[in-house]
Amino acid sequence: MADFNFIDTGFVDYKKCWDYQEELLAEVIADKKSGGKPSSKNFFLLVEHPHVYTLGKSGDEHNMLIHADFLKKIDATFYKINRGGDITYHGPGQLVGYPIIDLEYHHLGVREYIEKMEDAIIATLAAFGMEGSRKDGATGVWLDASHRVRARKICAIGVRVSRYVTMHGFAFNVNTDLRYFNYINPCGFDPGTVTSIRQETGKEIDMEELKVLLRENFNRIF
Repeated sequence: MADFNFIDTGFVDYKKCWDYQEELLAEVIADKKSGGKPSSKNFFLLVEHPHVYTLGKSGDEHNMLIHADFLKKIDATFYKINRGGDITYHGPGQLVGYPIIDLEYHHLGVREYIEKMEDAIIATLAAFGMEGSRKDGATGVWLDASHRVRARKICAIGVRVSRYVTMHGFAFNVNTDLRYFNYINPCGFDPGTVTSIRQETGKEIDMEELKVLLRENFNRIF
């Protein structure tokens, strides 16, 4: 495939970005319909959100541990959304990626697509001397994934596929304020299982440099 069409949206409200994803999804699907064949159009949004919790369509609301009044107190919002997966948190210092591609054009199944996303995140972590991997029975990227106690999640993944076109994507904890995970059971797991690059290295990470590295890895792996 050609390189991804990356769009760095910067710091954007979650609902505004969700609506934008839906517009791009519709554009790719319309291109697919008009041409009568898979679409080569693709978009890849890179974004940071204000504090927000999102619950996937198969999620359990009991994994949200706080009420609406406390959400306001911590300056956060909450949305039920149309991706797979359970509840997760997005916020400043977390790099969120939304690839919008036609899986048919790229000859990918959904599982293979998710695995390629995981591989790109794992390759990005390696540049920081960190060994990311998959965890049996869970999506996303983990550190010490096979360890019963020390396993911790550094990147969550949840997608939606419509007419083989993807939206939503990954949430990569870079300089994330991990305290916000204490108010949920992220993706059904204990909040203590979540980490970030800053937490692991003790260093503030240059987000712009990380974006360059991540773009290179996604283009290479896909």
